[in-house]
Amino acid sequence: MKTAFRLMLASLLFIGTASLVKAQNPAVTHNTWKSGAALPTPVASPAAGILANQIYVVAGGTASENIADVQIYNPATNAWSTGPSYPTAISEASAAVVKNVLYVFGGNTGDGTASNAVWAYSPRTKTWTARAAMPTARFSTTAVVESNIIYVIGGAVSDSDFVATVESYNPATNTWTEEAPLLGSKLSPAAGLQGTAKTGYTIIAADGAPEPGQITGDTEGYDAATNAWRELAVDPTSRVYSCSGSIGAKFYDVGGYLNNAGAASAVNESFQLSKNKWTTTLAPMPQATMLAASAVYKGQLYCFGGWATWVGAPISNVQIYQP
Repeated sequence: MKTAFRLMLASLLFIGTASLVKAQNPAVTHNTWKSGAALPTPVASPAAGILANQIYVVAGGTASENIADVQIYNPATNAWSTGPSYPTAISEASAAVVKNVLYVFGGNTGDGTASNAVWAYSPRTKTWTARAAMPTARFSTTAVVESNIIYVIGGAVSDSDFVATVESYNPATNTWTEEAPLLGSKLSPAAGLQGTAKTGYTIIAADGAPEPGQITGDTEGYDAATNAWRELAVDPTSRVYSCSGSIGAKFYDVGGYLNNAGAASAVNESFQLSKNKWTTTLAPMPQATMLAASAVYKGQLYCFGGWATWVGAPISNVQIYQP
């Protein structure tokens, strides 16, 4: 009798513990979107990076001007705070984080003039510090980190001159290295890192604009060990200014501009390097956007702000994708 009672009690305790674990770790609903708290100041073309479990949305353009505001989003509380302003008003900069320091590269001063400035922000000191300038002043680049080296990819040196330039930055030595260029020029490519330390890493650079008035779905892969780019499967949806990032074994590419001088795209696709294949049947983003900032945090892709229509007013939407 006592044995039966103990077994029943143990079973009840197990059920209670399992229920508690389930409540603390709710089931994930895959291929879905949700909204975060709106940006306090709507912007297009900001830079973004993650520091201490918070997403820093840096500068960008409002409906009338570039700003230097730093807006900080806390995914855990779904709330915004304000950080120390960026040293200058800028848009179309790129950003990356290495060892809990946020680095911001170049950008557009607002009149089509490219910047080569590099600034680093430490959450420990809460200050911005100037670092070695980029060898090539550019805007609309994309920055990807591999093995603590930041690769600044593509972009434009002026409104009419798009480039294939790739330069790598070593934060430890504060030095730059010119790397093999992209196979073709790319303004604002979608980019992310694929692979593992065991299998080796590949930087993916997809889509972008090769020159004014044109867009491409060309996808390239970069091997830092050999300093070489190779052609990969073409994105079925050619675009520029999309929201992108790698999660697990897949690279996600969302929204963007279709070169139609109209509404942004809501299309959501993924690329799997091991199969060299694009998947085109993913849930579209609720609000189509271009020129949004991208960040990947805890297995989700965050898209901040942007334009809903070409040269439109910036939107305040925070759109979060769960693969």
